[in-house]
Amino acid sequence: MGERLDRRKLYTRLVLKESLMNLLETKPISKITVKEICMLAEINRSTFYSHFANQYALLSKIEEDMIGDLYCYLEQFNSEEEKMTMKLLEYIETNQRAFQILLNENGESGFERRLKSITKQYMISHWLKGSFHQSESMYLSTFVVSGAIHVVKDWLKNGMDVPKDEMAKLINRFIQNGLSYRNGK
Repeated sequence: MGERLDRRKLYTRLVLKESLMNLLETKPISKITVKEICMLAEINRSTFYSHFANQYALLSKIEEDMIGDLYCYLEQFNSEEEKMTMKLLEYIETNQRAFQILLNENGESGFERRLKSITKQYMISHWLKGSFHQSESMYLSTFVVSGAIHVVKDWLKNGMDVPKDEMAKLINRFIQNGLSYRNGK
């Protein structure tokens, strides 16, 4: 009986998450109501409230799950920057719809902030450790990660028009060469 209940709870959370993601494709979280989520999910509101306090808590859980999955995925690959960029883009490609929704303006940038934070932490602990002073590492990681995330956002917005392996090379060249990239390609 307990296993069945767990399965029902998992299903309920899954349809609530999917319903919110569908709504976020067309409007911001601030314009989405619990009633709309429940209607789309075909779940009553009391069931919703037994799982989440409000639509923001549901969005936060979706973001938290994505960030956690991404971190676990990246931890499997303890390799150099170029391969890590490729692995990150593979993960984004696999979860394209979720990233497109969570990184658009309707997600209200909470996911982007979390993504920047985890990526900066990963970069500092795996690639910059001992290479720079702490403040330099922080600023360098902010610069690199912010630029890379905005490149990825544009890539997603453009329908991932460049193959992921080429995009990984491009991002890494931007990171390695900065503005001198324009002189030598």
